[in-house]
Amino acid sequence: MKDITCIEDLRELHRRKVPKAFFDYVDHGSYAEQTLRANRADLEALKFRQRILVDISVRDQTTKILGEPAKMPLILAPVGSTGMQYGDGEIHACRAAQAAGVPYTLSTMSICSIEDVAANVDKPFWFQLYVMRDRGFCKELIERAVAAKCSALVLTVDLQILGQRHMDIKNGLSVPPNLMRLKNILDFASKPRWLYGIARAKRRDFGNIVGHLKGAKDLNSTATRVSSQFDPTLNWKDIEWIRSIWPGKLVLKGILDVEDAREAVKIGAEAMVVSNHGGRQLDGAPSSISMLPKIVDAVGTQTEILFDGGIRSGQDVMRALALGAKACMIGRSYIYGLGAGGQAGVTKALDLIGSELSVTMGLCGVNKIDDIGPHVLQGYQ
Repeated sequence: MKDITCIEDLRELHRRKVPKAFFDYVDHGSYAEQTLRANRADLEALKFRQRILVDISVRDQTTKILGEPAKMPLILAPVGSTGMQYGDGEIHACRAAQAAGVPYTLSTMSICSIEDVAANVDKPFWFQLYVMRDRGFCKELIERAVAAKCSALVLTVDLQILGQRHMDIKNGLSVPPNLMRLKNILDFASKPRWLYGIARAKRRDFGNIVGHLKGAKDLNSTATRVSSQFDPTLNWKDIEWIRSIWPGKLVLKGILDVEDAREAVKIGAEAMVVSNHGGRQLDGAPSSISMLPKIVDAVGTQTEILFDGGIRSGQDVMRALALGAKACMIGRSYIYGLGAGGQAGVTKALDLIGSELSVTMGLCGVNKIDDIGPHVLQGYQ
């Protein structure tokens, strides 16, 4: 890791170490990938005000997220199939996050189960829930998260139906999966370290699903069953039901409209994530960063606003904080690190982003996270 200087270096190393099907699953978006590209382009378009001759000798990145102390304003976002990027990937990522003093969010579609992760880490983590047609199964997932002492429930609200991801279909990550084609088998065989790690891992299926959701017996049947379980009837009354049975902090992820943000406040969510699912759902939707200030203006005094979409550096974190986010979720950035080097790779990703944020704060003349505001950006002062 000593020659890694940025997230792009981790991405390239990840690309070389992990089979194409799983790298592309993380790296690509839906349809023509317009929204995926917009997330990056609109962040990069925001320029900083460089300030000079300010005492920046003691800079502090600590903050609070959902009332809990964090060493920097970052959260590891939920990413499905993390354990196929690196054996027991969810456990390694959670350990790295907890060592760095930031929250980790386990996906419903994780390889390691809630119980696997809880048994192998020291502190509570967040759990992300997809609401499925089988409400009894949803209730069971929530009960399992409670039993594991998960400290927040992140409810993803922008996946009632699944946006098509062309690369997944081309690579055999379809429904049902078709990974055992000659080109995939040859690709797997060309990655012996990855293959060895996956072979030694606790699981190679969806640990939260297999054996719990009716009809989900193995990888193929699970993929088919889950694809039919995403619920297009999901509505605000269902969110009220979840609020009534979840005793902890509730975060709604996938808010990209001011009206929806106001509804989320009414429902009693402790936080919301301004997000377009990383450009993996509605292609042609606006970038997350373009909607952030509008949502902050509408409801930012009533709930905690988190940000997700395109973060690749500490500079990007600074941009989102400047426009009103309390903290940022990262997905691809830490997965690149995981695929590149397991727990050490995730730690490297977090270290890179934290270091870049610290330097950017200094060169913009601010010393504390709470001092970051629109004034650090050109055209906002």
